[in-house]
Amino acid sequence: MLQTVFSDAALPVDGVLAILVPEDGPRPASYVAADRATGGALERAVGADSFSFGAGRTCMLLAPGGGFDRVLLVGLGKAAEIGARVVENAAGAAVAALGKLADAARIAADGIAPGLAAHVAQGAVLTAFRFDTYHTRMPEDARWRLTRVEILTPDAAGAEAAWTDLSAVARGVYLARDLVSEPANVLRPPEFVTRIEALRELGVEVEILDRDAMAELGFGALLGVGQASDAPSYTALMRWNGAGDESAPLAFVGKGVTFDSGGISIKPAGGMEEMKTDMAGAAAVVGLVAALAGRGARVNVVGAVGLVENMLAGNAQRPGDVVRTCSGQTVEVINTDAEGRLVLADVLWYVQQRFTPRLMVDLATLTGAIVVGLGHDYAGLFSNDDTLAGRLAAAGEDTGELLWRMPLADSYREALRSDIADFKNVGGRPGGAITAAKFLEQFVNQVPWAHLDIAGTAWARKAAPCAPKGATGFGVRLLDRFVRDHHEG
Repeated sequence: MLQTVFSDAALPVDGVLAILVPEDGPRPASYVAADRATGGALERAVGADSFSFGAGRTCMLLAPGGGFDRVLLVGLGKAAEIGARVVENAAGAAVAALGKLADAARIAADGIAPGLAAHVAQGAVLTAFRFDTYHTRMPEDARWRLTRVEILTPDAAGAEAAWTDLSAVARGVYLARDLVSEPANVLRPPEFVTRIEALRELGVEVEILDRDAMAELGFGALLGVGQASDAPSYTALMRWNGAGDESAPLAFVGKGVTFDSGGISIKPAGGMEEMKTDMAGAAAVVGLVAALAGRGARVNVVGAVGLVENMLAGNAQRPGDVVRTCSGQTVEVINTDAEGRLVLADVLWYVQQRFTPRLMVDLATLTGAIVVGLGHDYAGLFSNDDTLAGRLAAAGEDTGELLWRMPLADSYREALRSDIADFKNVGGRPGGAITAAKFLEQFVNQVPWAHLDIAGTAWARKAAPCAPKGATGFGVRLLDRFVRDHHEG
């Protein structure tokens, strides 16, 4: 992870410097000093480029004088609108611009409220994520160089204290991104279990249900999905008891299909390699538990993930098969590529029956239909509770992990009726993301519950501030903010 330090030292006179500058009001002292040191180079560059310091805009000065190798100006937009998300995105823009150009850089943050300085580090660290595990060689111009950022702020001690919690969240995001980035021949269910068991070092209680344990509990839906794989299926339970009492936990449930071939309803070859990401919901839950434990969150939490491979073999689940779920309800499997909802059906039911949680939130790369409807900017939000839905959406706005609430009317349940079982696992193409969520709702009783369909947001095809191309770790920051704002006493 990118090394970040905070300093209240005077403006340096050498090296690489980024300056965060509001669009209106007086220029920060760092800008004035750097402009003076470079003989007015900053003002000349701004004038020549008609640079406006709009949010996220950048202007690079090469060898401007005054001993600086580079000076990067980063706009913050209107001063009245500068908050944590703006600051994180600006820091991310700075790091993205400098990452392949310098080994170390300083970011002058005297143009923002001192209480936001830790968010400069957050944006810098999240943007600097790289998954280079399997690179053996890389062209020099493609190599990421930046390893250290010094953040200049009037209150270095306060920023350092605030960074303690934020850095734990960043590590949780990194963990989720690492898991999603791993190839499917490495991160099979047994290896995923090994990664989860490492959370014990943070004080997390980890319990693993193997195939025999799940069979005894009646996990017929989950086990049916994984029955053709030579890798065993598991359910992993993670408990963080940070409240210091016996209060009911919050429950977070993730879909962990480590590779999804589609089964007998096989997917087309084009793009199938991306199906290694079909465990991004489980990765987000693991990253969230790591974040909460890492910062010592004062709340009781259960994280549960169903880990399977959906493969083809002579014993693969067939279209038309009927499975009995942990709830006792039966499901006719019409499409073996609608497997994630089968995994979640058993885990959701088991978690609510065993732990009696205050609420449940599940995350899953569940449907292509949600991508058709919302694209890659918003995840779909479905919920049986208006308060829970509103709080999750607000946390999404605060963190930039955006949610859009979708309908969940009872009329959609009719599409799931089966002639030979209680339900079908698909309801047809119309409203596909909604009928998938409606299916999950059948395995939730009166517990406040939300389903986040993150199929369009778990993997980025192009870089954005705080989210490089590739695995995003979507959900970790959102749910950490939700927990912090509403469930820590």
